[in-house]
This record gives sequence, C-alpha cells and structure tokens, in this order.
Amino acid sequence: MKVILKEAVGGLGKMGDVVNVADGYARNYLVPKGLAVVATPGALKEWEQKRATIAKREAAERAEAEALAAQINDKEVTVEAKVGEEGKLYGSVTSKEIAAAILEQLKVEIDRKKIEVGQSIKEVGTYPAHIRLYPGVDATVKVNVVASKEE
Repeated sequence: MKVILKEAVGGLGKMGDVVNVADGYARNYLVPKGLAVVATPGALKEWEQKRATIAKREAAERAEAEALAAQINDKEVTVEAKVGEEGKLYGSVTSKEIAAAILEQLKVEIDRKKIEVGQSIKEVGTYPAHIRLYPGVDATVKVNVVASKEE
C-alpha cells in the first residue's frame, strides 16, 4: 500500500515521502498514529500544495538555527562543580548543566537533548560540546569546568 508520510519515520523516510509499505503496517500503525495517510490521487494533490508551505517553514527554521549557531559557535561557558582530590569531580557534568550555563552566560536557550559531549566530564578542564541545532547546522561550545567556590 502506498502512503504519504506526515512525519519522519525511522527506516521509512522523511515527511512528504511517498512510500510503499505492507497493508497491515499502514492500516494498524502508520495511519491510526497519524504518521501517514493513504496515497490517493486527491491526497497526493493536496500534499503537493502543502509542500511549498513546508519548504518555506523549513527554510525559516534553518535560517534561525544558522543565526543561533553563529551567535554561540566557539564561545566558552563556565560550569562550577564540586571537586575532590586531584581535580576529580564528585559526579559528572551533564548536558542539563551545560544547557543551564549557556542560558545563564550566553542568554540562549538550548534543549539539553541537542547537546552532545564526547566523553563523560569527570575532571576539571575545558571540553568541547557539540550542539545539533538543525539537521546540518551544528555549533561547538567550549565547556570550562572549574571547582565551585564553596570549597
């Protein structure tokens, strides 16, 4: 059965793709969950009209993400953490703490799920954090981990 995807579905395709799937998969999963519609001639015609609007919206989102990336790329944020002996942290610095530091210091709100740190941050030092703002638009922020002033 041919269906038009209303959202990106892993393993099938992205929004707007016309894909051929098993009848049961379409009837029992994709259509009831609102992920796809049956590809009738009327639905295909309607989708073509929506495609221009979607392309315009995606272009605006990409431009916004690129502006945000230019604003925060190669900047440095400082995260304070409790430190034990030899510069080792009691826990580790998480993406949630990095997102809070970016909001506080750079005045930019970033979803913590978009922040990727290569390894666990368990020592004092400077680490790169990659931020995926939009598909194909990334930024890198330096995270400087320092001992908290309480110690």
